[in-house]
Amino acid sequence: MSFDNEDVEGEVTRGARALVVCPDIRGQRRSEDPEARIEEACGLAMAIGIVVADSFVLPIRDVRPGTLFGEGQIDRIAIQCAQEDAELLIVDGALSAIQQRNLEDRLKKKVIDRTGLILEIFGERADTAEGRLQVELAHLDYQASRLVRSWTHLERQRGGYGFLGGPGETQIEADRRMIRSRMGRLRRELEQVRKTRALHRERRGKAPWPIVALVGYTNAGKSTLFNRMTGADVMAEDLLFATLDPTMRGIRLPGVEKAILSDTVGFISDLPTQLVAAFRATLEEVTAADIILHVRDMANPANAMQKQQVLEVLRDLGVMDGEDDQSTIPIMEAWNKLDLLDKDQREELLALAQHDENILPISAMQGDGVQLLAEQLGARLTEDAEEYEITLPASDGQRIAWLHAHGEVKQEEEAGEGEDGRPLRTLRVRLTEKEHGRFETI
Repeated sequence: MSFDNEDVEGEVTRGARALVVCPDIRGQRRSEDPEARIEEACGLAMAIGIVVADSFVLPIRDVRPGTLFGEGQIDRIAIQCAQEDAELLIVDGALSAIQQRNLEDRLKKKVIDRTGLILEIFGERADTAEGRLQVELAHLDYQASRLVRSWTHLERQRGGYGFLGGPGETQIEADRRMIRSRMGRLRRELEQVRKTRALHRERRGKAPWPIVALVGYTNAGKSTLFNRMTGADVMAEDLLFATLDPTMRGIRLPGVEKAILSDTVGFISDLPTQLVAAFRATLEEVTAADIILHVRDMANPANAMQKQQVLEVLRDLGVMDGEDDQSTIPIMEAWNKLDLLDKDQREELLALAQHDENILPISAMQGDGVQLLAEQLGARLTEDAEEYEITLPASDGQRIAWLHAHGEVKQEEEAGEGEDGRPLRTLRVRLTEKEHGRFETI
């Protein structure tokens, strides 16, 4: 992200020293406490290589329209930046364009808010063409409201009266037109992506393979579990937003010859509205799942808050019923990172999980509990299986072998001869609806 303000130039770069400040605004209801928020903000900064020189929470009684912070608080920030040799201020909250500009003017430092920081991460991590389109659209949407910052030096040359504008205002309008035009093209391209995704989902819906979608708060361990279950090498690091682009792989589960495991972008509290809209096509993959596997970081003290944030996103996607808050798609929870808990904590979680068949304690890093998780997924995917009586020519070894491989054959016996005189065999076999549909196409 570039800054064209005449006093503050350059980009947010790896290795930059930053001061992270979390405004705690009185009367603003937040699901997590300020200390958890400041820790997450530092994690976001470190995710793109920023060095956090210092961080603290600033209580705000009255929001200042021009700067957010009060005069004394700005002085404290300036002193702290000087002492820590920080060249960047990160505000873990939303800043208006005017607040951002005024803080930069006062501090003579680059200033970015939470939205800008997350956009930086997404811009660095998006690997696919679709991901880059989504990031660019979100970035343009964010920058469109901040063009006033880019041309303040030209606005000072304004002539005329009232609303008559000078060259600065003309340049802003020209830039806005360019941004709107580019955003229009990006939306059309993304709409085509959505249609393509819808076609792919429709094909997968007709295919017999069930889909398991991994969801969870960012850095909960989804990609580590994905790699463990598929043998893939998706980026899995102890970083927020290590995975942005959706990844799918085929896996075998007990009782299920093939299932599709989908790794999705991690959720986070206060996700910028620009990104919620831009990444909807990616998140919509979750709505096509047969099972949602919610991976939770149980070593994080804020894991209860993180669960609520994930459920809120699922609610926005229409997965959760608005009236009784029940999921329209079965949800299982993988309580991850048991290896990071002490003995007492681990035993407490294991005891709690025994009372709920939808909860599986695991360590994706070490593999503990992953096989049991696979068995539970297989059982859930086949629980709606029905028993069919299928009669085939005894010579049709391929289809008979397929039924043994993909279903649970309860009984197999000779069934006399067919009209052509060939011997027949009748099998009573248990199959899911999708497996039965696939058998019909063989």
